[in-house]
Amino acid sequence: MAAVSPMVSVRGVRKRYAKDVLKDLSFELAAGALTVLMGPSGCGKTTIACLLAGYVAADAGMLAIDGRPITGAGPDRVMVFQETALWHWMTVLDNVMFGPRASGAMRATQAREKALGLLQKFGLLDFRDKYPGQLSGGMRRRVELAQAMINNPRLMILDEPFRGLDVMTRGLMQEYYLGLFAESRMTTLFITSELEEALAVGERVLIMDGTPARIVRTIDVDLPYPRTPQVLASERYLGIKKALMAALYLPEHRIEGGSA
Repeated sequence: MAAVSPMVSVRGVRKRYAKDVLKDLSFELAAGALTVLMGPSGCGKTTIACLLAGYVAADAGMLAIDGRPITGAGPDRVMVFQETALWHWMTVLDNVMFGPRASGAMRATQAREKALGLLQKFGLLDFRDKYPGQLSGGMRRRVELAQAMINNPRLMILDEPFRGLDVMTRGLMQEYYLGLFAESRMTTLFITSELEEALAVGERVLIMDGTPARIVRTIDVDLPYPRTPQVLASERYLGIKKALMAALYLPEHRIEGGSA
């Protein structure tokens, strides 16, 4: 059987600010997969996210979706930022409706109907007339996910989406997103600095290193969903965790390619 072409392709990308941040960066994101991106602070993870979203342009190389070059922002890609991107003067419902209304992709009645359906799915229907400042951190994150998903993106980019949440809320949000992912199989790039989070959500982990940064190791996380306490206590989990820790913290294990 012929191999399926990757949906997202990054080839020989370079990005320079005061100095090279990324140089000769290449990787692929398979369609319908949840891929995690990890690396040390300041290595360029958010820069990669912004390049894929089309918010900034590469200085060299190519980024493409299904062979079509990414030349700017588009409705086929949505990014959820580290910090909240909700408009504090808008209600929850208005925040979720904003994207398709601003782009003209939906009529007001259509956007409202879809937004209400998403809020019900996210357990937020009773909070539709509240403002972001009246919500907990976890609830604001759920609103942002609804705000992103109403646009039906082909690529979801999550830049440390649960950063700053307490441990219990973070775990609940991970479970919540995995449930949504299982329904949609939306191609996802999930950026995190937390090893445990990478193992809780990812199907594959790309590890970055150095400045300028590149992908130095790829590790497959072939664990079943849901990642129950039993799965997270299995020998396979511990073996993958050991390989991931070695790739992140031991230079001699930072070799291109390979899997656990």
